[in-house]
Amino acid sequence: MENEPAFFETSPKPNVVGKPLNRVDGRDKVMGRAKYAAEYPLPGLTYGVLKTSDIAKGRVQSIDTSVAMKEPGVIAIFTHENLPKLAKTPNDADGKKAIGAPMGFMPLTSDMIYYAGQPVAVVVADTFERATHAARLVRVNYAADKPIAAYTNPAAQLFNPEKIQDGKADGHTRRGDAKTALAGAPVKLSATYTHAINHHNPMEPGATTAVWEAPDRLTVYESTQGVTRTQKALSTMLGLPQEQVRVITKFIGGGFGCKGSCWPHTVLTVQAAKAVGRPVKLVLTRQQQFTSMGHREDQTQTLNVGATQDGKLLALVHTKTSTTSPWDNYAEANSKIINLLYDCPTFESSYELARANVMTSTFTRAPGEAPGSFAIECAMDDLAYQLGIDPIEIRLRNYAEKDPSTGQPWSSKSLRECYARGAELFGWSKRNPKAGLTRDGNTLVGWGMATASYPVHNSQGTARVRLYADGHAVVQSGATDLGTGTYTVMTQVAADSLGLPPEKIRFELGDTKLPTAPNSGGSVAAGTVSSSVYAAAQDVWERLTKIAIKDPKSPLFKAKPEDVAMENGRLQLKASPAKGEDFMALMKRAGLDDIEGTGQGKYGAGYETGRPGNPAGPNNNTESAGKHSMHSFGAHFCEVHVDPQLGTVRVTRWVSVHAAGRILNAKTARSQIIGGSIFGIGAALMEATARDPNYARYTNADLADYHIPVNADIPDMTVEFIDEHDPYINAMGVKGIGEISMVGVSAAVANAVFHATGKRVRDLPITPNKILGTKAV
Repeated sequence: MENEPAFFETSPKPNVVGKPLNRVDGRDKVMGRAKYAAEYPLPGLTYGVLKTSDIAKGRVQSIDTSVAMKEPGVIAIFTHENLPKLAKTPNDADGKKAIGAPMGFMPLTSDMIYYAGQPVAVVVADTFERATHAARLVRVNYAADKPIAAYTNPAAQLFNPEKIQDGKADGHTRRGDAKTALAGAPVKLSATYTHAINHHNPMEPGATTAVWEAPDRLTVYESTQGVTRTQKALSTMLGLPQEQVRVITKFIGGGFGCKGSCWPHTVLTVQAAKAVGRPVKLVLTRQQQFTSMGHREDQTQTLNVGATQDGKLLALVHTKTSTTSPWDNYAEANSKIINLLYDCPTFESSYELARANVMTSTFTRAPGEAPGSFAIECAMDDLAYQLGIDPIEIRLRNYAEKDPSTGQPWSSKSLRECYARGAELFGWSKRNPKAGLTRDGNTLVGWGMATASYPVHNSQGTARVRLYADGHAVVQSGATDLGTGTYTVMTQVAADSLGLPPEKIRFELGDTKLPTAPNSGGSVAAGTVSSSVYAAAQDVWERLTKIAIKDPKSPLFKAKPEDVAMENGRLQLKASPAKGEDFMALMKRAGLDDIEGTGQGKYGAGYETGRPGNPAGPNNNTESAGKHSMHSFGAHFCEVHVDPQLGTVRVTRWVSVHAAGRILNAKTARSQIIGGSIFGIGAALMEATARDPNYARYTNADLADYHIPVNADIPDMTVEFIDEHDPYINAMGVKGIGEISMVGVSAAVANAVFHATGKRVRDLPITPNKILGTKAV
C-alpha cells in the first residue's frame, strides 16, 4: 500500500489491548485539569453572546444597538450591516460544496431570516454577564412572513431528491420488482412509523474560543468532533491556507453528531475576534443549542412487507417523509439498514422531503440506522406474532448470509452468536409467546428484542510515533476523544505495538498540528486511528532493524530484515529468539536519543489484506477488501414493566451482545454500548422536541422540558462482545461500536411494550398517552 510501511511477519503479542484499562485521562478530568474549549484563560479574553431572531421567516427591517453600546464593558456589536465579510460562505452552491454540509447557510450575511433562533447580532464585552445584558438591549424590528414548521403542514411542498445527505445516498433505490412481489405475497403487512424531533443535548454545549495571533494566523479552541474538518471549513471561509488556521480540541463534553461539523457560531466568534483585535469566547446557551447545531429530523416511514406463510421475506417497500431546512436536502438514509439486514429478494425505497423554516438537521447518533431499524425491527416482530413464530426464529429464517443490497460476502458476521448469547443471558426461552399475559402484581411485563447493525465507513488517517532511548514514547494523531476513551485505547494499542507498558506511553490528540485523522463520528475513529498508530510503530521497528543489521556490535548484524521480529520491545531473530537486543541498548549504542516513525492506517474497503504480519488477517490473502460488505452486528434484549392504568413504561432489564471485531478495551467498550443504549431508550420513551406549528419555534428548548433519561430510568445493563476475527477490516481487526449501540434500541423497547400490552405503538416516543390511547391488537 502506498505511503504505508511494510509490516513485520510477526506482530507484538497482545498484552494490554482488549483489557479493561482505566482511562488514562480520568485523573485529569476528576481533578479539573482537563481543559475544554471554553476553559482557556487567554490574555485579554473577551466574551461573545448571540442575539437570535424571534421570528422564523422574514427580514430584518432595522437593528438598534445604540442603547446596548452605551452599557459598561461593551466592546462591539456586530450585525449583517457591519460584520466583516467572509471570503466564501455556504450560501451559494460553490461555497456549500467547498465548506461541506450541513452548515448550508451562514447568518449575518444578509437581512433574511430563515429560522427561529437564527443569529442576528453578536455582542462582545469584557465579561459574560455584561455581554448577556447588552444582547437583551439590542432592538430588532422584523417584517415577518408566515413560516412552514414541518412536512405535515399542508402548505409544505414535498419533493423527491435524487440524492440525500448532501448527495451521498440515493433518494430512490430499487432491487428487483418489489411492488409486484408484494402484490403476490401470501402474507402482507403495512405500517407507518413516526419519529419525533430529537436534539443531541451534550453536557458541554457548543463552545468556541478564538484568538488571532497575527492578521493572517488563527488559533481556535473548539468543541468539535473533528479538528481537521473544522480547520478546512474555517480556512475556506476566511480565505486562508489551512496551515494558518489551527484548531485545538483536547477534551469534549459529548457530541453525538452535533459537533461533527463547523457551525455558524464558530465562524461568528472568529470574525468577532478578528474585528475587535482580542480573543473572543462564545458559549451557546442551552436554548441556543436547540437552534444552532442541528437535530434529528421529524420523520414518517411507511414499510410494506410481503412474506410467505412460513415467514420468509419476499418484498420490502419503504418510503420516508421528513422535514429539511430551506437550503439543503439532508435526510437520514433510513432505507440502507432495511435493505441489508435480512435476506429478501426484492426491495424498493424512496424519500420525500419538505423545506421548512428550521435549522438544518444533522448527524445524530446512528443516523439513518437508528430510525430505520425501528421500522424494520417492529415489522419483523409483527410478522412473527401474525404467523405464530418466535421473534428470534423469524430473524434466523431470514438470516442474510451475504449482503442483500450488494450481493457481497460479509467481511465477518457473528449475528447468530449474538442472538444465541443474548437469549441465554436474558432467559428468552422462558418468555410467554402470548402478548399481554405476563404480570408482576398489577404491572404488565413484556420482553422484546431487536437486531443491531452499523456499516463501516471507509476512512484513513495518519499517526506519528517517537520512541525515546530511555524507554518511553510519545504517540500523536489529530483525532478527538468524545469522552468515549480514545486517549486510553490508543495508549493500549501503542503500548502493545511498541512493547512498552502503558505508563510509558503519552498519547496526544486534538490538534491540527498533529498528523491528520478523521472525525470522531460514524464509528470510524477507533478503527482508523488504531491502525495508524500500529503502522507508525511498525515504521519505528523497521528503522531500528535497519540500524541493527548494519551495526557490527549488534547480535543482529547482517541479518535479513525479514528474519527479524519485534517481541516486547526487543528485536530478535525469528528462528533464534535468544539472539537479539532491546531497543534501548541499540539506540544508545547508535547515539540516538529518539527515533520517529509515521504510518497511515486505513479502515474499510481501502485496507489491503495479505500484508506480512497483518495481525487481523491471514498471510498470503490477496483478496481485495473492496469485495466485502463490512458491518458490525448485535442484538438487544429488553424487559419493560407497564402500568396499565397510568400508561407508564419502565425498562427493568437490558442485555446487549455485539460482534464488532477486536475490542480494544473491555471497559470503555462496555461503557460505549451502555451509553448508546441509554440514548436509544431516551428516544424510545421520552425524547421529543416540540415545534410550534404556527410560529416554527421550539417550545421545550431546555432540559426541564426536553426529557432525557436519568439514573432512575435505567436498570443495570448486561453487555457482552462476541470474540470476532475480521481479516479485511483494518490492520487491527477493529470495527466501530459508537453507533451500533443505539441501533435497534427503540425497536427492542417497542417490541417489549407490545409483548406486555398487546398494543403496537409506532409513534416515538412511546409516552403514556399513546399507551392508553392505543387498542390492543
